[in-house]
Amino acid sequence: MNYPTFFDTIESVTLYDPLSDVLGAFDDGKITFSYLDVVKSAGHSCPTMAGAYLMIREGLKALYPNSVPERGSIKVLFKENQDEGTTGVIANAFSLITGATENWGFKGLGGKYVRKDLMTFHADIPLAVRMIRIDTQAYVDIAYNPNSIEIDPMMQPLMKKILTGVLSQEEKVAFGTLWQARVAKILENFDKVITIK
Repeated sequence: MNYPTFFDTIESVTLYDPLSDVLGAFDDGKITFSYLDVVKSAGHSCPTMAGAYLMIREGLKALYPNSVPERGSIKVLFKENQDEGTTGVIANAFSLITGATENWGFKGLGGKYVRKDLMTFHADIPLAVRMIRIDTQAYVDIAYNPNSIEIDPMMQPLMKKILTGVLSQEEKVAFGTLWQARVAKILENFDKVITIK
């Protein structure tokens, strides 16, 4: 499986998952997620997926400044509805890494390790996403805006050709290269695109 090399250079996220620990899935319950994992889950790499990954990673750092984040012990609230804009796509990435789900997730073992009902949409929050620690009720609000990362001017005419179905193989390769170059810049300049309060 070939993919852009920058996928492997992006800082990963490690969490402790008590359910994984008790069921013996991973040593000591430690699970590491990478940007590549998010790309595999979504099936593509784009500014939205990069933003989702960065919001999760940087949000967890702020929420757990002195300890390893605990998967399954984090509530995730979204300002928008699930079917609004790219919220559903972003929510899938949050679910993958934090374990939080709306009403479709794991119901738990004897009242423990519950993953369902940890995700809410159309919440009254100031920014795009709020992550809440269940143990302390501490929370962080997070927003993502990639507009400061320039778009190569060659992308717009190539995008038009994609939408009209007249893209040559050479143009397809060129577009993919330009597209992923912007994604790489977004991930590298996370401090310019992520806001945490």
